[in-house]
Amino acid sequence: MDMSEPQVIRQHLIDPEICIRCNTCEATCPVGAITHDSRNYVVDADKCNLCMACVPPCPTGSIDNWRNMPRSLAYTVEAQLGWDTLPEELSAEQLAEAGATSPSEDAPGVLTTAPAGPGEGERFNSAAYGATLPPWSAAHAYTNLYGPKAPEKSITATVVGNVRVTEVGKDYDTHHVVLDFGHLPFPVLEGQSIGVVPPGTDAQGRPHHARQYSIASPRNGERPGYNNLSLTIKRVLEDHQGQPVRGVASNYMCDLQVGDKVQVIGPFGASFLMPNHPRSNIVMICTGTGSAPMRAMTEWRRRLRQSGKFEGGKLMLFFGARTPEELPYFGPLQNLPKDFIDINFAFSRQPGAPKRYVQDLIRERAADLGPLLADPDTYFFVCGLKAMEEGVVLALRDVAQQAGLAWDSVGPSLRQGARLHLETY
Repeated sequence: MDMSEPQVIRQHLIDPEICIRCNTCEATCPVGAITHDSRNYVVDADKCNLCMACVPPCPTGSIDNWRNMPRSLAYTVEAQLGWDTLPEELSAEQLAEAGATSPSEDAPGVLTTAPAGPGEGERFNSAAYGATLPPWSAAHAYTNLYGPKAPEKSITATVVGNVRVTEVGKDYDTHHVVLDFGHLPFPVLEGQSIGVVPPGTDAQGRPHHARQYSIASPRNGERPGYNNLSLTIKRVLEDHQGQPVRGVASNYMCDLQVGDKVQVIGPFGASFLMPNHPRSNIVMICTGTGSAPMRAMTEWRRRLRQSGKFEGGKLMLFFGARTPEELPYFGPLQNLPKDFIDINFAFSRQPGAPKRYVQDLIRERAADLGPLLADPDTYFFVCGLKAMEEGVVLALRDVAQQAGLAWDSVGPSLRQGARLHLETY
């Protein structure tokens, strides 16, 4: 036995009762210690170095759980995937029976140190540049008003609208769903999300966990002056690997009728929030239903502009989809004034045209984006599939270099100034 190894580790665990399966932790972890199956997100004790990178971005606090464990008895990934609740903390007596003692908080030997910065030749880590704090001028966000721990702590919303926002097609059925909360308080901001709890149970007879959806409407509601919000939901018929699967919550939500009731928890999210100060610029980069928070931000700016109450800065949108038919809100986006928002579409499967992705458009618009990268009043928001994140941040790095900016200083400043926000899944 290597006596330099601590007998007891502080094992990092995720509470399956609170987790809303948003993928933020896995996307943020710099060492690949977090993984998931169709039910749970879990932490591999052999990989986790306790760097804490995943803790601040977690919208629910489910990630902030720890257990003193003998290293030889640390909970395996397989064991964690089967949990419905967290295990109790081992007592001092139980640790002694296992031949170990409780770690002292003053003894750093029980904790693995945080990793050093990336060395030469190491893989580019896009998550390292994402902010965990909101822009300084963002409005105050209320979070976790209705929690997942008990059914009575959820809130019931009524469906008041359900409209398809993509052209008819078997694999790109996307809906705009409007939920009304009546007289119950449910304040939200652009960039926040909610959890929807599907009715029924899974194949093991356990209640379904909540699924997370970004809010697609501005802070004063889909219908201004009403206590409502909207969601952008794509019917899931296959997983990210292309295997057939019927999404439990997405199909439930897409099939809802006006008047149906929905169990909701949240709201969640306190960092992916838009700036509110005059002349602040917003660059939005998204794919598919990642357009939801971008629609919310755009609509809030449009309403302020219409009322003459806001001296806004530039709005730029980079929106990717396979074809125009699969792109949500394609028609309404075309009708927005050109002097209000600069819209750039990227289609990767358009017949007779080369594949283009949002990162390609970013490089094409480098001359316009370079000054925005250098401007501390410009904020970048990225939302969509995880596969896009690295390409987008690398494209921003190329833009910076083309503009004569040193990425070694610009990149970290985007995080430190809460100017680059990544929400990928």
